[in-house]
Formats: sequence, C-alpha cells, structure tokens
Amino acid sequence: MFWRSVVGKLWFTILLLVSFVLFILTVLLLEFFQNYHVIEAERDLLQTASRITEVVGRYEDDRDLLLSTTSLVKSPSSRAVIVFDSDDVIAAENESHNLPRLGYDWFISDADLSSVLEQGRDVRKVADLNNLESGLMVVGTPLTTQDGAVFVYQSLDTVEETSEQTTKIIFLGAGIAIILTTIFAFFLSTRITAPLIKMRESALELARGEFNTKIPIRTYDEIGELAMAFNRMGRQLKFHIHALNQEKEQLSGILRSMADGVITINREGEVLITNPPAKQYLNAYEFEHNGNNKLKYEVKDLPEPLKKLFDQVITNEEEAMTEVTLQGRTWVMIMTPLYDNRKVRGAVAVLRDMTEERRLDKLRKDFIANVSHELRTPISMLQGYSEAIVDDIAESKEEKNELAQIIHEESLRIGRLVNELLDLARMEAGHITLHMESVDVHPYLQKIIKKFQGVAEEQEVHLTFSIDPDFDTLTFDADRVEQVFTNLIDNAIRHTDSGGKVHVSVEKDQDAWVASVYDSGQGIPEEDLPFVFERFYKGDKSRKRDEAVNKKGTGLGLSIAKNIVQAHKGTISVHSKWEEGTTFSFKIPIKIDSHEI
Repeated sequence: MFWRSVVGKLWFTILLLVSFVLFILTVLLLEFFQNYHVIEAERDLLQTASRITEVVGRYEDDRDLLLSTTSLVKSPSSRAVIVFDSDDVIAAENESHNLPRLGYDWFISDADLSSVLEQGRDVRKVADLNNLESGLMVVGTPLTTQDGAVFVYQSLDTVEETSEQTTKIIFLGAGIAIILTTIFAFFLSTRITAPLIKMRESALELARGEFNTKIPIRTYDEIGELAMAFNRMGRQLKFHIHALNQEKEQLSGILRSMADGVITINREGEVLITNPPAKQYLNAYEFEHNGNNKLKYEVKDLPEPLKKLFDQVITNEEEAMTEVTLQGRTWVMIMTPLYDNRKVRGAVAVLRDMTEERRLDKLRKDFIANVSHELRTPISMLQGYSEAIVDDIAESKEEKNELAQIIHEESLRIGRLVNELLDLARMEAGHITLHMESVDVHPYLQKIIKKFQGVAEEQEVHLTFSIDPDFDTLTFDADRVEQVFTNLIDNAIRHTDSGGKVHVSVEKDQDAWVASVYDSGQGIPEEDLPFVFERFYKGDKSRKRDEAVNKKGTGLGLSIAKNIVQAHKGTISVHSKWEEGTTFSFKIPIKIDSHEI
C-alpha cells in the first residue's frame, strides 16, 4: 500500500535519482583518484630520481656516501638503481623484501626504459613482473654529468592501498548521502503530500454530503492555490446542492398539491416519480387486477392502459391521450414525451380524475329527465283517470271510487316526491336540524327489523341482525337515523331475489359505531358505484317501474341518507360486486359535539 501512495512514489523517485547520480559520481571519482594516485606516485618517483641524479653528480667518487645519501633521499618502499654502464651498476636497498632486484639487463631489454640510456630522456612506466602480482611502477632519468641513468621503482601495492582508502571514504560518503537523501526525500514527500491527503479526506467527506469541510491553507504555492480552489469548489457545491434541494422540494410540493396525478417514466417503461393522485390510480389498478388491497407505492411496472399509451408515445414521439374507467372512476390520461437533446428519454403522464365532471354532466343531463319521468307518470294517470270520471266512462259508483283511489294515490306520490326534494334541498343547504337523544340500541333496532319482517317474509328473504354486546345506549337523532335504516333495508329487500338474505349489523370501530346492511342480491354495476348516492339514482336504467318492486321508489332515498349521516359528522359508503351482493355501511362518532351540528 505504501508503494502505491504518492509519498512512496515521490520518495522512491527522489531516492532512485540521487542513487543514480551518486553511482555515476562514485565511478568517476574512483577512476579519477586511481589515476591521480598513479600520477602522483610517478611524479614522486621522478623527483626522487632527479635528486639522486644530483647526489650522483656530487658524490660520484665516494660510492659509500652515494649509497647512503641515496637511501636517505628515496622512500623506504622504493628501490633506486644507478646505472653507469653495463658493468657498473649500484642499487640502494629498501625495507621491503617483496620488491625484486632488477639489473642492467632488465632495463636495457625494455624498449621504453632503454631509451633513458640511449636517448637521455625521462621515462615513466608501469611494468609487470611474473613473480610480482601487483606490478611495478618504474621511472628513469639520465645522469647530468656523465653517461648513465637513475632508475627508481616501487611496487604498486602502495598505490593500491591509497586507492582502497580513498574508495572506502567515497563509499562511506555515498552511503551517508543516500541515508540523508532518504530522510530528506521522505520528509519532503510527506510535507508535499500532506495537503493532498487532507484534500482526499475532504473529497470523501464531500461525497458523503459534508459540504462544510474546509482545507487549511498553510502555503501560498501551487498546493495552497489548489486548497483554495478546493474550498471554493466546496462552497459552490453546497450552494448548488442547496438550490437543487430547494427546487426538488418545491417540485415535490407542487406535485403533492396537484389534483391531477403525475407519473414520470423512463425509456424502459419503469415508473420513476409519482404523486398521491397517481398512486391512488396505481393502487386501484393493483386491487382491480391482483386483488391486493394494500397500498403499494413501490409500483415499478406500468399498468396496461398506460403501457399501451407509452408505447404509442415512444413510437410516434408525440403527445397521446386516452380515457379509462377503473373501480367506477373515470381517468383521462395525457402522456407527453421527454427529450434528451433530440432523443426521447422517457415520458410524463398526467392523470385527471374526471369522475366528478362526468357525474356533473350526467346529473345535468339526468335531472330534467328524472324529474320529468317521475312527474309524467302520475300526472298522466291523474289526467287519464280524471278524464274518465269527467267523461262518465266509469258508470258505476265502485268504478268511480276505484279511479278516485288511484288519483288519490298518485297525488300522494307526487306530494312525497316534492317533499323529498324539499328535504334534500334543505339538507344540502345545511338547514337540517337534529334532535339528539340517548337511544337504547337493542330495542331500537329490533323495532326497525320487526317493521320489515313481514315484507321480507312476503318476498321470501331471510332478514337477520346483530348488535355488538358492548353497546347499551348511543346518542343520535333517532328519527333521522331510522330513516337511514329504513331506506337501506327497504332497498336491500327489494333488490334481493327469493331465497336470498339480508343482514343488518351494528359494531364498534374505535371512537365510532358502524352500521352495515348486507344483501345477497344481484349487486350494483361497477360503473354505477360513484353515482348511487346521487338524486334519482335507480339501478334499472330503463326506468320502467315494476309494480311489486319499484312502486314506492323515487331515487332520492340514498341521497337523503347520505346527508343525514353527514349531518351526524359521519360517513357512508358502499361496496358491491356484480352478482355477488352489496353492503352499505355508515359510520357515526360515538361522542358528537352538539355545537358542531
């Protein structure tokens, strides 16, 4: 790990560079000092030979004095040979027994050294001897006063010893230099890379979202400028991320507050973003097709209607629209492609719940038709039967009484319709008055069930009821709530075939009580569920009256029941499946504040 770091790489680079320079310098120094020591040794030997030549000129006649003086002049490690002629050769001894004795023949046989005797010039030479491993350094100089020459030679061991000492010193210096370089390189690389390490840590903190991280600026060189640029980058990132978060929260708030559903889809057809109305549609689709009643906000696959619309948008690269009905609600879907430069990268779908608009349209269209229909039949009957009496078509008194009875019943029916319309108008305008009282639930419900027992037996419908044993008394408007029970039970019996059953139950649900009326009748079509509490709603679309079933129906009962329940601060709902049955339920709080009514 160390060798992969910047510190290791920088330290190794500096150390390698310095080591290479020291290696070249050591080689050059060794070569220089080796030649230097040889040259210095030759120069010393030549100086010694020159001094011996002077001694020979002074003490030529006294050979003993000449030898003693020569021994004093030369170094102990060298040997001097004075050649006068081939038969007259004297040599000064030395302290080393390893240095061989060389005579006239050896000097004259060497081409370079013989030139001292023959040509009278100085000669320097390194010679090799078979019996000497290191060789000899020989210098020769002619005599100034007569023919002859002085030769001084010594072993190269002395020069090599000096070179070895110099080599040791050079290697020691190189080693010390490498150690100091290592320490300096490590210190330098650590000091240089310390801000970089701090920047790396700060960058990791920025990646984790810590935008307040700052790098201390200790220098004003390139690294200091880099630290300042990094701090500026952190501030800019914090500013832009904050701005993006604000825009995201603003967009999220807009999406949440929108009445229309919004779904963003990528090119692969996966759901990316949804808002609550869109989730409502997705949950309804999930319940409709998979029977899953749990809220699933993690829906990723598009429902089939949206998938078809998405394929159309991606293929044609243009806006498309469709309308679907789901769980009794009408949805209009408008999908527009999203572009990335010139390429479609997805689509955004807007889902508008048009149920209320369709309901209002239907209400506007049906209101006149319903009122006209409800009034036309009794008015026509009044007109027809009254004309029969006026024209004396009914001859007997019994026939006239029968026609008069029909006219009376139809007039009562018109009055009941008008009264119910007036009651409903007052309720919807908020002019309803409730008379709250404490009611004993068991006898109250038994009285209502007993009232319908005869009708149920007549139509061969099994009517039952159940009450939560925890209930004793409840507070509500007994007459108004009885009107709700009467309407729901009457509808349940009238729309249940022979052999079916109707069950009424009252149960506790936290701080409220819930009454349910279940029947095993044919059920309500899905497309009619949103409209069952509207005025003049009837399950038979043809509006043809069946004398046994629909004679008393005006289509206002459920609307009146809804307003009564809402006046009690409650809610009413319906669940139905075609050919399986219907359940009407209403919930009223146990404790009702009379000041809120």
